[in-house]
Amino acid sequence: MAVSDQSPERRRESFTAAAGDGTDAPVGVTLAIRLPRDERSVPVVRHLVGDALKQVGVLDDICSDIQLALSEACTNVVDHAGPGDAYEVTVTIRSDRCELRIIDIGHGFDHGSVSAPIADPDGLTAERGRGLRLMHSLVDHIKLVSEPENGTLVCLVKHLAFDPTAPARELLLQALNGGSHPAPQEP
Repeated sequence: MAVSDQSPERRRESFTAAAGDGTDAPVGVTLAIRLPRDERSVPVVRHLVGDALKQVGVLDDICSDIQLALSEACTNVVDHAGPGDAYEVTVTIRSDRCELRIIDIGHGFDHGSVSAPIADPDGLTAERGRGLRLMHSLVDHIKLVSEPENGTLVCLVKHLAFDPTAPARELLLQALNGGSHPAPQEP
């Protein structure tokens, strides 16, 4: 069965398996968003993710890198995906990293042809084609799984640093500790 013929849940499972997602990974805070393939969805998801990161105390410069990389990935879906009317974004915030997965059901593409280093320095001023390079520069790890006529999964990972005084930081730690409260600190 082609991925595009599958339900969104089955497609996500198929892409997750193809991306090598470890099911034994530690728990984190996860946001899953299904968005219409519309240019207006890009700032919506960017702000939702940015607000979640800021609430748990992720430092501003790291939030900005994640938001820009996510915007690029989502813009690629809006501009280049195929006949599907929606795409999915899953964000997992862990104690040391943020993992983003953007899934579309478009045409798929040869990411090797667009992610190779630019031989022509004038290519840096091109109007199009810089999104993947920009994502590579903003995150610590990027993985693309693309199947012709079945779509693309973009996995982005960025290591995190936190402001320990952020009010919701304790909630993130509780979620990562399986709901148990951290030990009280002595005055």
